[in-house]
Amino acid sequence: QVQLVESGGGLVQAGGSLRLSCAASGGTFSSYVMGWFRQAPGKEREFVAAISWGGGTYYSDSVKGRFTISRDNAKNTVYLQMNSPKSEDTAVYYCAARKRVLTMRDRDYDYWGQGTQVTVSS
Repeated sequence: QVQLVESGGGLVQAGGSLRLSCAASGGTFSSYVMGWFRQAPGKEREFVAAISWGGGTYYSDSVKGRFTISRDNAKNTVYLQMNSPKSEDTAVYYCAARKRVLTMRDRDYDYWGQGTQVTVSS
């Protein structure tokens, strides 16, 4: 069983930067695909970014070029660097993990964190 704990959320000004972290425990972190998803009030949860066990990355079009996902297997941690955030990036951000191939579908992920709130002020 894998446990995921997000941190780093908070209030950030539009155009600023923020880094989210997700610490994993209870599994072989390096063998998992790690993803970030978000859910804004009144909206469905949506894919943000994912990184494979080999370091390959994939981003949603809405964050491509602004956000960067990375992982540190020695620290069992995945990061989401948010640069130039916009008000529409305001949401609860969730970290998720799954085995095998990278996917953008939230239903494919087996383990989830509790979420961290990110609020972007304009």
